[in-house]
Amino acid sequence: MAREELTRLTGNTNGGNCGQGDCPNVYRTASGSFVVQGDVSTAFTPPAGEGLVEISEEVLREAVRALGW
Repeated sequence: MAREELTRLTGNTNGGNCGQGDCPNVYRTASGSFVVQGDVSTAFTPPAGEGLVEISEEVLREAVRALGW
């Protein structure tokens, strides 16, 4: 799936500092699931086929606002 196929929910309210796609973000897929972009986390070893990312509470709050929840 290409990034262009996703709906970006975050990174649009901080004055454009994340316009190049290089900041933590939350995206929504056409099927309604979410893709999270963030710093790789080593908090624990996830199961095979999964990964961990770390994003700030601010990014999650922005995603919730964008969804109108």
